[in-house]
Amino acid sequence: MLRFMPVGDSMTIGSAGDHTWRYRLWQHLCRSYGGTFTLVGPRETLYDKLAEAPTSYAYAEPDFPRAHLAGWGEGWLHMAPLIGEAVRSCRADVLLVSLGLIDLGFYTNAEQTAENVRAFAAEARAANRRVRMVWLPVTPNVRAETDAAFATEVARFNELLAKTAADLDEPGSPVLLASPPPSYDVDTDTYDGTHPGTSGEHKIAAAFAEAMYQGWDLGEPYEA
Repeated sequence: MLRFMPVGDSMTIGSAGDHTWRYRLWQHLCRSYGGTFTLVGPRETLYDKLAEAPTSYAYAEPDFPRAHLAGWGEGWLHMAPLIGEAVRSCRADVLLVSLGLIDLGFYTNAEQTAENVRAFAAEARAANRRVRMVWLPVTPNVRAETDAAFATEVARFNELLAKTAADLDEPGSPVLLASPPPSYDVDTDTYDGTHPGTSGEHKIAAAFAEAMYQGWDLGEPYEA
């Protein structure tokens, strides 16, 4: 059985009432992947905005493997110390990672964030020497449209993420850099300028699916 672990921030954990891109990708893999698979991780909940805590199980479609390693307000900085134990305990084979917005917005600059990416990869490989990883660059959000300094950091980090993926890619533990969704629009694909709505969920799921199909011949092209 192939074990995928979604790793991310608020766009990955989702909030009460969401489907999440995790669900959309699971649907796609059910249609397109010929083997047995599941989603794994040490967490299952959505974020409850009223409680301001990750305590909700109110998925729009709850009947899927809801496990993940994602947290509202968490980034590469936060996940690097957690990923080793998560990979080890959940026996993850493939990490689907969407991180960076929180780091750049509140904690670290592009260069520091890239160093945390390397720490994350090292910890994941220490737990499973053959772990595979797919990294999604930071997707557009409303802050980057109004804060030029932040937009510069995002662009710089995405460049460094691509370089880091190339540096760390190896046959036994490959790293794929997913392409940012080409038509992602903060006005139509998010409900608040950052968090994906239905179309945004599909586009993020498609980015991971297309990377795995093109890079590893896993599954098929994504169809919403």
